[in-house]
Amino acid sequence: MSRICLVTGAASGIGKATAALLARQGHTVIGADLQDGDIRADLSTAEGRAELVARARELTGGRLDAVISCAGVAHFDPLTVKVNHFGAVATLDGLRPLLAAGTDPRAVVVGSIDSVHPTDPAIVDAALAGDETAAVAAARAAVERGEGHLVYSSSKAAVSRWIRRAAATDDWAGAGIPLNAVAPGVVVTPLTRPLLDDPRMRALVERSVPMPLHGHARAEQVAPLLAWLTSPENTLVTGQVVFADGGADAVLRGDSTW
Repeated sequence: MSRICLVTGAASGIGKATAALLARQGHTVIGADLQDGDIRADLSTAEGRAELVARARELTGGRLDAVISCAGVAHFDPLTVKVNHFGAVATLDGLRPLLAAGTDPRAVVVGSIDSVHPTDPAIVDAALAGDETAAVAAARAAVERGEGHLVYSSSKAAVSRWIRRAAATDDWAGAGIPLNAVAPGVVVTPLTRPLLDDPRMRALVERSVPMPLHGHARAEQVAPLLAWLTSPENTLVTGQVVFADGGADAVLRGDSTW
């Protein structure tokens, strides 16, 4: 059965691969991205987030069957938490009414293995409190003290924890909408290619994200998991952060469950 699916970050990387897979499966795919897509919206801003929701409602007639939030950036900059956490949460919350009107609705966000790396508690706490001003200030402070690398991991940890908190609520599980996250390891995309092409940075990446099963991934390897989590076949999986990381989480955390 054909479904109406919206994918953010659809112009490149995991979003592009997922949109292409869903289209091959016969679904109607609405792609959203900053510069190229059916919807052009800057998810780092309130205006862009509102534009995403308004255009999605217009293009779909007010109903969606699946939302896959792939849009993300990885800069030593507060922009990262604005897009990766607040942009993703606004996408999911804003489109939830359209999902509630859909058939077998499902939603998933792309997190990261970096969510298990060290984070900045001030960024994470502010993000989970929904205080974007405080989260941006905390991210800026981290950059200024030379810990800009914590901004990305904090943004992904926060959105993963938000998923855990929101999934079992009346708005999501109570409305019959599974809500999950997928946490990839290192995926070869335009975002990561400059790091992997630098021998020194590649060695650092491989130490911080060891992937004993098949090594670095391609976006096309992550897309089927996102497609399944947002398919009617997923009737029980919700509130989960599913690591698609070639074993990195198992190496880094051993037998810890969280």
